Amino acid sequence: MPITIKSEREIERMREAGRRLALVHEKLQQVIRPGISTAEIDRLGEACIRDLDSVPSFLHYNGYPASICVSVNDEVVHGIPSEGRILREGDIVSLDAGLIYEGYHADAARTHAVGGVSPEAQRLIDITRECFFEGIRFARAGHHLHEISEAVEAHAEKYGYGVVRDLVGHGIGTHLHEAPEIPNYRQKKRGILLRPGMTLAVEPMINAGTWKVRWLEDQWTVVSADHSLSAHYENTICITEGEPEILTLTAREAEALSASKTEKG
Repeated sequence: MPITIKSEREIERMREAGRRLALVHEKLQQVIRPGISTAEIDRLGEACIRDLDSVPSFLHYNGYPASICVSVNDEVVHGIPSEGRILREGDIVSLDAGLIYEGYHADAARTHAVGGVSPEAQRLIDITRECFFEGIRFARAGHHLHEISEAVEAHAEKYGYGVVRDLVGHGIGTHLHEAPEIPNYRQKKRGILLRPGMTLAVEPMINAGTWKVRWLEDQWTVVSADHSLSAHYENTICITEGEPEILTLTAREAEALSASKTEKG
């Protein structure tokens, strides 16, 4: 599939899809607590998506059986929700969600603390988020794709973290996964030249230990090979002539980001 450049009309639809997905994540963040099952999180997420007149991107995608990927502790991505999996105090949980609005996808992930967590767990969550923002400093027209990749890995390496190599970000639009692939680690080549109108899902997946992963018997759930904690942070973005537009930030996240830029400025 070739890399697509979106028209302003298409970007507007993706912008609306992103706004709706941000509302889903905002709702899910509010229900994360010790004692909730991962299946309940999935049910609430799917209901929220459908209440927003949208369709879950993940449900039945290549056979995946749920609408929200719920991954706990050492689970990197694609955890399958279950009635028997109950969140406990001190866990961390990654929620990966996608929806379709008027034929266009949005995709985003967040990792949350469940109650009080260890300083090490909170740092992993925070640094994984920082990896995303370090990467998208290069998500501008005229830069090359793998400048994003290199910046993500460089930031994670400062803390001795492992950057997952078996799973990558991707283009997004009328399909959930479009070209190009977006690794989170250095590449030998510069990759494609970024152009305005490209829409990308940039998603650092960072392990506290090794970068290596393995798949469980369900053929979906990916875990860190050494069972170290893993965190995931993803947004759908649009390349512009200037700073990239992040399409999937909640209102609170957007305000915090704006305040941070003002302080630095």
